[in-house]
Amino acid sequence: MPTKRSPRHGSLQFWPRKRTNKLIPRVNWKIVKGDGKTDSLLGFIAYKVGMSSALVKDMTEKSLTQNKKIYVPVTILEAPNMKVFSIRFYNKGIVTKDIIVSNDKELKRKLNVPKTLKKFDEEIPKEYDDIRLIVYSIPSQTSIKKTPDLVEVAIEAKNKIEFAKSLIGKEITLKDFLKFPLLDLRGITKGKGTSGPIARFGIGKKSHKTEKGVRRPGTLGPWHPAHTSFRVAQAGQLGFFTRVQYNSKVISFGSITEKNINPNEGFPHFGKIKSNYLILKGSVQGPQKRAILLTPSFRKTKSQSKLKYEFISLT
Repeated sequence: MPTKRSPRHGSLQFWPRKRTNKLIPRVNWKIVKGDGKTDSLLGFIAYKVGMSSALVKDMTEKSLTQNKKIYVPVTILEAPNMKVFSIRFYNKGIVTKDIIVSNDKELKRKLNVPKTLKKFDEEIPKEYDDIRLIVYSIPSQTSIKKTPDLVEVAIEAKNKIEFAKSLIGKEITLKDFLKFPLLDLRGITKGKGTSGPIARFGIGKKSHKTEKGVRRPGTLGPWHPAHTSFRVAQAGQLGFFTRVQYNSKVISFGSITEKNINPNEGFPHFGKIKSNYLILKGSVQGPQKRAILLTPSFRKTKSQSKLKYEFISLT
């Protein structure tokens, strides 16, 4: 018989296990890059619609189901258009200036915006080494809410200042962003409140005649030093954590006016899609209507990169 081994329960990669402060996570934009060929945004805000099954034609080379129709589990996201709120200038990693370029009525639900805007060219600082955009979604194009979500997004361009100026006052569509076959999805998981150590860390139950509880750790530590380590699995908050789903395959995307994928009764707990949609293979963290930040994949895998599907329909 092989030696029984048990991995340590509860990865310290995700620590501390407490509720997140923001509904849209921050991103380390230094590691996120585009295709290097075209000028593009490196982030886009979408909202989770729900899961379904999609009928696709498998076009993957050397696949066991090559050229056959198969069903795959998919997640549907709605991605309304975005606009630029401000252009942020960095110098040596420090924000030196924020130039506001939009004062739309939708922003008044969330921010104090100026009545008049200053001329952009006159406000550009003399020294800067990086430019990022503060963009906001237009959820009024959907049926879920009216308050916009704001997030900082990096850009990739040969001339960043000219590319940023070209986006001022324009609506950025999903088609403008989606130039990447694989995406990383950054979002917040479902909140589940206080849970015990078995659900929270995955420790095993003790035998049925155990004293002082079956669904708890065998010991919290030694008598001396009289201290309980933070590494001991104990009850506490479960869910509403920041997580990243890597290398999600894009199966299909488009506008609902071009191809209507809505069921007659709408999607459960969401309603009907009114703007742009995105269909991804697999699951996405969070409940319906939760904001998800899409970014290009920064560590692609061969297994995901070689997948090719021809979308037929949703079941």
